[in-house]
Amino acid sequence: MKKILVLLCLALGLCGCGKENKEDVIKDFKKSIENAKSYKVTGNMEISNDEETFTYSLESYYLKDDYYKVILVNQTNNHEQIILKNKEDIYVITPALNKSFKFQSDWPDNSSQAYLLGSILEDIESDADSTLTNDGDGYVIKTKVNYPNNAELKYQKITLNNKKEIQKVEVFNESDLVKIKVTFDKVDLKAGLKANDFKLEDYVKEEEPKQEAKKEENCDNSANKEECEKQKTESNTTENNENTNNTEQNTGENKTENTTSIENIIYPLYIPSNTYLTSSETVETATGNRVILTFSGEKNFVLIEEATIASPSMSIVPVYGEPLFLSETVGALSANSLSWDVNNISYYLASTELTVAEMQLIANSLGNETLVANTK
Repeated sequence: MKKILVLLCLALGLCGCGKENKEDVIKDFKKSIENAKSYKVTGNMEISNDEETFTYSLESYYLKDDYYKVILVNQTNNHEQIILKNKEDIYVITPALNKSFKFQSDWPDNSSQAYLLGSILEDIESDADSTLTNDGDGYVIKTKVNYPNNAELKYQKITLNNKKEIQKVEVFNESDLVKIKVTFDKVDLKAGLKANDFKLEDYVKEEEPKQEAKKEENCDNSANKEECEKQKTESNTTENNENTNNTEQNTGENKTENTTSIENIIYPLYIPSNTYLTSSETVETATGNRVILTFSGEKNFVLIEEATIASPSMSIVPVYGEPLFLSETVGALSANSLSWDVNNISYYLASTELTVAEMQLIANSLGNETLVANTK
């Protein structure tokens, strides 16, 4: 009888093999992340609004002592942006424009971040009501999320394989629709990164003048000093004329390169109810033109549009606010404004009455449209 009981217990033990509880799975996942002095992950991120899904290629880097670097490339328009945090500051860099927003912010600790392993772990540990399911191929952990600037996002599902390695994160709204999806292709927890891998200078492009050193001829040692001086004078005159012509040509070229205009005004397709476009003004600037759209009514706001130009030196715009993900880009959110660059246009949206959610809706609704939803 005892022998039968022992065999039965062994059988039950074998059957239960591989079915770990939530605490064990989280413990192993936590251990792997906390033991990593630095990591690099690659994959894709999808952001969905009501009508479209925008896909980014993703590279995420981390080094202990609060160093972060996230490289995002929009797969539709190849628009690249970099979120960089080092010992000095936090930046959102647009390399093609040689431009950066510089933030005074608690990012990434002030919000859930579906592409950062530490943030994902923080969400798991912060939710005492999180759940774990095992589908045979791995584990799915469901937790609440913390997106202060996007109340639409309610919970997430974190998929791990049987080795407790992260595979996917999906963030859902209250209607159980996936709004953010991050798929991890490769996770390197022994990346061997150093502080020098997180320098702003690596993304600064400085324009260097093209000058060629001129070889001076010493006429004192020439056999025919008078002829040598004559040739030298003629050579200098010719060179000065060429430099003058080149300067005039380059000035014209630079003028063409450094000025640009908005051919068609881009209007938002979303406008808060009882709010109307009341004025549209185009102002000439040193680099082209600037469009100022004023909306009045229940929610007053101003939208400014200006064609973007790559700066010869890094342009740094200070912002007291947060990086904010939009559908097509990462913007800079402050107390009463939102700034972003996309499709060769710089946008600035300002209002004391719009909520952050409304600002996002307006920003995400801007497309290549020449009609506005509500005018008066």
